[in-house]
Amino acid sequence: MTDDVLIFVEGRTGRIRLNRPKALHALNHEMCTAMIAALIDWAANDAIDLVMIDHAEGRGFCAGGDIRAIAESAAVGGEAARAFFHEEYRLNHLLFTYVKPTIAFMDGITMGGGVGISQPCSIRVVTDRTMYAMPETGIGLFTDVGGGRYLSRMPGRTGQYVGLTGARLNGAECLALALGSHYVAGDDVDALKAAILGNPKAADAALRSAVSPIPAAPILDRRVEIDRLFASDHYEDILAALAADGGEWALATLKALEGKSPQSCKVVLRLLAEAAKIDDFAVEMSREYALAAHVIARPDFVEGVRALIVDKDNAPRWNPPTPEAVSEAEIDAIFAPLPPAEAWTPLPNA
Repeated sequence: MTDDVLIFVEGRTGRIRLNRPKALHALNHEMCTAMIAALIDWAANDAIDLVMIDHAEGRGFCAGGDIRAIAESAAVGGEAARAFFHEEYRLNHLLFTYVKPTIAFMDGITMGGGVGISQPCSIRVVTDRTMYAMPETGIGLFTDVGGGRYLSRMPGRTGQYVGLTGARLNGAECLALALGSHYVAGDDVDALKAAILGNPKAADAALRSAVSPIPAAPILDRRVEIDRLFASDHYEDILAALAADGGEWALATLKALEGKSPQSCKVVLRLLAEAAKIDDFAVEMSREYALAAHVIARPDFVEGVRALIVDKDNAPRWNPPTPEAVSEAEIDAIFAPLPPAEAWTPLPNA
């Protein structure tokens, strides 16, 4: 077990509390393993009615995976990075198929791996402190942990917009886009948790009592523009549409995209187009694992982490450097399946 995640039973609720506040509760391999073990145990335990996932302290629910450690592994062959992704995706799949109600409190920063452990939950509480994003294109990665499924099923082309740009969404926007299931004021979260812990079988009633007035969701004001400008599954078409529009928002969005990995952006668009047709979450996770294995072996991921997280010069040197230089053959290679012996597999019976 690890102190990075607190796992215990309170009443009839299994509790998982992320506990790496200095790292914004970023996930590591040991945390994923510990959570899997607890979830398997609680699934067969008649004394557990519900599983609650939150964070112990600090301003973030979960900022993602431990990207620095993954990049260090990728730079020397990637064995540990692949092992982490394999375990993390097993956790994501276990939560997606879990036999008991699960509730995640997306209270604070919820990115990457935090999306992966919250979106499969049957109840996803968002607050006025929620800040959701999938910023992977900025570090040469892609929208993984099931992002292919979740983003491809968002209204209109909002998933493509969020996946390409890494746009940050507040709690009201998460609710409007079905990323959250209930909106609760941040100051009321502790009382809601206490009510659920007191009677987990009455969680629905506690949630109904705690729901707050929902502010306007700014992204809805942009829906028409987003759907029009992000309509294509070809990245160059989107860039051209933004440039041709010429409006303030379109040009600001275009400038933001100029800092993203062209390879990653093309991977995201193809991933979402294909994931929209995949119903089996295990199939989705297997495909995303193969993508991860290929992507971390290419230059952009290590370079993106160097530029944004290690050196913090915010000047990544992407390779290939432009969208036009990223060939379809390169994208095909990234989407190639792994040999059976290297492929991702779900947990037995999950």
